[in-house]
Amino acid sequence: MGAWWRSGSSVTTVTDGAVVVVAAVTVVAVRAGSPSVALALALLVAPAVVRSARSPLLLVGFVVLLALGGAMRSQHEWAGLVPDSLGAYEGWVRLIDDPQPYPSSTRVIVEVDGERFEMWSRGRARQQRIRSWRGGEWVEVSGERIALDAERARRVAWQHVVGEFDLVWASDVDSGGPVARASNRVRATIERAADVLPEPDGALYRGLVIGDDRDQPRDMVERFRASGLSHLTAVSGQNVAFVLAACGPLLVRMRPVPRWVVTVSVIAWFVVLTRVEPSILRAGVMAGLSATAYATGRERSPVRILALAVIVLVLVDPLLAWSIGFWLSVGATAGVCTVGPWLAHRLAVLGSLALPLGITLGAQLGVVVPSVWVFGRLPLVSVVANLLAVPVA
Repeated sequence: MGAWWRSGSSVTTVTDGAVVVVAAVTVVAVRAGSPSVALALALLVAPAVVRSARSPLLLVGFVVLLALGGAMRSQHEWAGLVPDSLGAYEGWVRLIDDPQPYPSSTRVIVEVDGERFEMWSRGRARQQRIRSWRGGEWVEVSGERIALDAERARRVAWQHVVGEFDLVWASDVDSGGPVARASNRVRATIERAADVLPEPDGALYRGLVIGDDRDQPRDMVERFRASGLSHLTAVSGQNVAFVLAACGPLLVRMRPVPRWVVTVSVIAWFVVLTRVEPSILRAGVMAGLSATAYATGRERSPVRILALAVIVLVLVDPLLAWSIGFWLSVGATAGVCTVGPWLAHRLAVLGSLALPLGITLGAQLGVVVPSVWVFGRLPLVSVVANLLAVPVA
């Protein structure tokens, strides 16, 4: 067992702390986007990473490879944010996500010839029509592709948006492929179930179940943010756990390999159903890694799995490193996995309240940096609010 950040069995060759350091190096390399910086950083932290490894040189090479790969992937993705074509366009576009309503406009991201553009619609009649569209559908449109200014381009970069599409007209709508049709049918069923509730309770229900916050009133959104409860309407590990629990009676009757295949398939399906948001991506990859580790008899430390999920995600999609939603999700999970149990142990005098209080405080501490950095606030009432609201949710 490793001497630094002990975890796992006697066959563990790399400690949890070392895996966390490797994840941090990968993230910094992605953010820097410079191979030279990535190489220097990897070599700088190598002694700490290989302290407990059985094959130090092999592990150093792996860390260097991850850092260099992250930096080069980042360069490639940022270079790809320059649109190949601008100007007039007439034809079919694919909706990347559901339209997002704002007080006086509606925003939707569309894919035009393999590139993503954000489309803003104003005017009541046009907005009503656009808000009926769903992610994965194809729409025949006419309009113009326009470049974004530098500030706006950086703000939407994590969504791979390369420009704006100025819509002139839209006509036919195609329901898309089988995955899009199936996910939209399930979401429509959930929406119909929510319709029996008075508004805004129906909108809140959709947010809790599938992270659909489109119809939540602005004052409700602000109240959730002010009380530190906005995470409840972002799908995450809790939602994945509920889905897998519902599938439990089927999964326990299956042999190991089919059980793993079905488990990973269910996770992937739920990620698609909830529109592949950063928080559900993090939760889905962690759940998939956990299922794989269980099937292969490997270490399943939550900290290790979180670090591995971060490495996988920022290498596959380096622009996630600029998503505040991603870092709020990662920070809260890190706090729950590390600080939460530590605090719960020291609050044992509180009895049954020790664990929920420790976990809540851990999650709040985990999001301090991104919350203060981006939003400039961290509600002090959030601890009490979460203790009361999370069990109800």
